[in-house]
Formats: sequence, C-alpha cells, structure tokens
Amino acid sequence: MIEDRMDTAISRPELLLVADAVAREKSIDREEVLEAMEQAIQKAGRAKYGHEKDIRATIDRKTGDVRLSRWTEAVEVVENEETQIPIHIARKFKPDIELGGHLVDPLPPIDFGRIAAQTAKQVIVQRVREYERRRQYDEFKDRVGEIINGVVKRTEYGNLMVDLGKSEALLRRDELIARESFRNGDRVRAYIYDVREEPRGPQIFLSRTHPNFLAKLFAQEVPEIYDGIIEIKAVSRDPGSRAKMAVISRDQSIDPVGACVGMRGSRVQAVVAELQGEKIDIIPWSPQAATFVVNALAPAEVTKVVMDEEAGRVEVVVPDDQLSLAIGRRGQNVRLASQLTRWDIDILTEAEESERRQEEFRKRTSLFVDALDVDDVIAGLLVTEGFTTVEELAFSPVEELSEIEGFDENVAEELIRRAEVDLTRRANEMDDKRKALGVTDEIADIETLTPAMLVALGEKGVKTLDDLADLAGDELVEIVGSDAMDEETANEIIMAARAHWFTDEEQEADHA
Repeated sequence: MIEDRMDTAISRPELLLVADAVAREKSIDREEVLEAMEQAIQKAGRAKYGHEKDIRATIDRKTGDVRLSRWTEAVEVVENEETQIPIHIARKFKPDIELGGHLVDPLPPIDFGRIAAQTAKQVIVQRVREYERRRQYDEFKDRVGEIINGVVKRTEYGNLMVDLGKSEALLRRDELIARESFRNGDRVRAYIYDVREEPRGPQIFLSRTHPNFLAKLFAQEVPEIYDGIIEIKAVSRDPGSRAKMAVISRDQSIDPVGACVGMRGSRVQAVVAELQGEKIDIIPWSPQAATFVVNALAPAEVTKVVMDEEAGRVEVVVPDDQLSLAIGRRGQNVRLASQLTRWDIDILTEAEESERRQEEFRKRTSLFVDALDVDDVIAGLLVTEGFTTVEELAFSPVEELSEIEGFDENVAEELIRRAEVDLTRRANEMDDKRKALGVTDEIADIETLTPAMLVALGEKGVKTLDDLADLAGDELVEIVGSDAMDEETANEIIMAARAHWFTDEEQEADHA
C-alpha cells in the first residue's frame, strides 16, 4: 500500500518555491498557501474522478510530492455509496478499521489540462485573497482608536481610498473636514474609528472629524498626555471651525491648560495646522457641574448658574453685553459647551432673568391673593419665603410659618386654615367636574390620581377602569403631564387598573 502511494506521487519541488514566494509577497503564512494549493488540486481531482466522491490531495511539506487519494468512510448503514462503505466489507480490506474510519485508496496523478490549471489557479487566488483579508482584519481589529498615516490611492464619489501599505482603508466624504481636499498620492493622517468584517472583506473606516482624532493628536504633541499625567476628559468639535477640550492634571504642580498650549502656543498650533485652522478652546475640567459649565462657556463671563439635575438642564445668566459671546456665531459656543458638558444649556441675560423673576413673583403673589383672600403684602411675604403653591402652605407647621417676620401664631393658623379651605373647595369643584365628565368612582379610588388628573383623563375620554387599563405608561404620562407623574408610577397605576381582569379570569376558571 505504501509502495502504491509512492508510485502515485508526483514530485513538484517548484510548488514549494511558488508557495514561499506567494507567502512572502502577500505576507501570509506559507502553510495557508500550501493548503490553498491542496484545495485547488483536490478540486481538479474531483472534476476528473467525480464530484460526488471524497477526493483529497496532499502536498509533502519537505519534498513537494503531490498525492491524490479517495477516502471512503466505514458505516453501519450506507446512505451515500460514493463516499461510504459497509463496515463488514471495509474490514475485508482493513481488518482493524472502526466505525467512522476511512479506507484511503491512492489515485493516479492527474495531468493538468488548460481548463483544470485555470480552475486551480482561481481557487488558489481566491483562498490567498481570503487569507489576506483575514490577516488584514486580525491586524487592524485591535487598532481602533489609533491615528494612522496613509497615501490617497483613489477617489470614489468623493470618498477616499487610503493605502496603508499592505491594507486599504475608507475615508468617507462626511468624515473629512469641510473645504479640505486630497489628490491621489497625497499623504493623509486620520483616526481609525471602526473595523468591520463585510461580505466583500474587512473594511477599515477612517475619520478626520471624530472628536477622538483631536484628542489623539494632542496625545502625540503633549508628552504629559501620553504619559497619563494630564487626562483629556471630554472633547466637542465643529470640524474645521472650532473645538473645545476639557483637561485635568493628576499632578498639582502641572497646569493642564498651559501644558497643552505649549511654549508660545507651539503644541496647540501643531494640532490646529493639522485640522485646517480649527480654533481650539482648552478648558480645565471640574467635577463640579456648575463650575464645568462656566468653564465650558469661556470666553464669555457667567454671573449665575441654576441647575435642574432631573431634567439635565442648566440655566446660565450672563451680563447683557456678553450674550452674543456666550451664544457664539450661529449658536456655536453654547452648542459645543453643551456637547462637552452633556447638559442642556439655556442662556439668559441679567435683564431677562430679572424680568422673568419679577413675572414669577407677580403670578405667585396673585395666586395667594385669590386663594387666601389676603392683601398683596402678606402674599408677597409668602412668596419671598419660598412658598410656591397653596398645598405647600396648607401642610406647613404653624411654628415654621409664625417665624416669618410680621406673622404671629394666630396669623399662621388663619393662613393655614384658609389654605385648607381653598384646597377643599378646589377638590370639590374638580370632583364635580370629574363626575360630569363620566369618570367612574373606581378610577377615583386609585390613590395616586389627584382630582386634577381625573379631570384630565375624563377630557381625553378615559372614564372606566378598562379605558385606563388599555393605556400604555407613556400615554398616561402624556395625558396628566410629565411634571405630575413619571412613567414608572404610570405603569404601576395601569397595572392596578388591570388587576380586575385577572380576578375575573380566576373567577371564571373556578366557576368552570
């Protein structure tokens, strides 16, 4: 059997030379090239001896000998006569064969004709290309987040194909800085933001507009950033126009802003030159949100900051002459500051803020005058002390209210009594309106729903438990108002309204 094998082998030492040359040229493993060759020879063998048969080819890694053989599996029940043989017959040829083992029959060497040689060449080229793509993906998948240099190879519909040496990357038109253009052969520096495997092969995506591109450029120019002494906490960009970068130093003796600017601006200018003159504001980062927002709005001066953490909003008051500077051209400054701090920023002038404060004072004073039947002086005192609603006043301790200058215990008790009377009156009015709208008592019995909410539901046609149970959480919030209820509470109310559905089902099941 071994002698027969040797007789069927073709010595082709040139195959090893070709494999070595291809491996060197494509920078892939020699073994992968030889495997591609084996598949090509195997395909040609099946074309000659039958595609249904299990034909396999091997190339000796030392001598280049090519061997072709047919493999037949030993099985209990034959399902495919071309590739399988009953175990009892297989043991006549090979007594020690087990189930699942193979009989290996050497085949005569094939003489590659023109078509067979062309087919073999196509298989080898295809497999080498697959190996090359896999190597390219393995090489770059861990390099996402790096800056890379390349040469523009060609332009396709405004997108640049960049030659990275042994690989090619895509720099889309929308990832280029506005007004910059590259020609074939130009060198380009860009940021690798994604590497993906796609049907046509791995794709390397580059960007020059990504915020991290600016951060990585500074890391190359500023040794303190590269060493980790200075950390870039956040970056926001309007590519080609302006950018803001927040930095912090882990060493108190090093000024993070000064280190990034460099001697006479040398470091920051190097980055600006790469980004086509993009102006860069370098600001100190602060763990205090209000301080960070003030820093981010530089160069504008800020006189007051009011934070609303639940809504993620911040109101910033600036002097009247600083408004245009704080907003920036076409809102650029406040937009970049908002992106940098991740807060929604509203800009007000001192005059606007004062006018709004006065308007709120007038409204709240009028509210207390009408609800409590008191004069403007008493109502104004209540507003000045921070009371915003009649409910707050009704549930305030007498001791706390009597401490207000000009109030004594009797005045405090009378104000609380009048507040309670007003609440009762309004509740009765709302209850009458709720009944007039046809909202059932079953809905009214749900404790979380206030009389005002019940009226709002009735106006939207939600009048029974089934109507309420059919709502989604966000629909209920939309009806009663996001200020009055969050979605979690809304979902709890809806589940409470659906409880009778399950009770009815259980009763029907028990009855059945």
